Amino acid sequence: MPAAPAYRRLSVEERRSQLLDAALGLFAHRAPEEVSLDDVAEAAGVSRPLVYRYFPGGKQQLYEAALRSAAEELQQCFDEPLDGPLVPRLARALDRYLAFVDEHDTGFSALLQGGSVVETSRTTAIVDGVRRAAAEHILRHLAVGDPGLRLRMTVRMWITAVEAASLIWLDEGKQPPVEELRDWLVDQFVAVLSVTATRDPQTAALAERLLADG
Repeated sequence: MPAAPAYRRLSVEERRSQLLDAALGLFAHRAPEEVSLDDVAEAAGVSRPLVYRYFPGGKQQLYEAALRSAAEELQQCFDEPLDGPLVPRLARALDRYLAFVDEHDTGFSALLQGGSVVETSRTTAIVDGVRRAAAEHILRHLAVGDPGLRLRMTVRMWITAVEAASLIWLDEGKQPPVEELRDWLVDQFVAVLSVTATRDPQTAALAERLLADG
């Protein structure tokens, strides 16, 4: 008879990661208020008391920890090497962003639309941190030493538009095809830069550089 595999006790970090993965999987497809600690325990194959041992604050603490984990993943979507023309870089970042939206559809909607019974000022700050990090990544890609107010506002407005388009895309049954949505959002970025360029010399110089790269 083959020997049974040896049982390996998980480290604290491994167990915590396992519980967060289980919670993220549930929050990805159900609104936070519809997920219980019993659901998380069952998904992770552990007991409810064990979940409490790692998250003594209960569901709220677990939700915030899962949200931070998702936020870190979202922030990394825009972490693209600063090589080559900007537009293809932006397209690759959007590919990762939209893949995250696709994978975490219900959870993404709950995350951005709010209204959850577990929403607090801390969870709102986590979501806003994702937006600010995305803006910083994009400004870094634009390679502008000291971005002015109009350019910063333009980037942040576009990020808001990307979020809104992602939510509408989910509501519309993930139509149009994701590649078309990505290209459309890239075109919108170039378009809003062009509009701002008529009022801001810094953005005008940037838009001219983008056209030269293209």
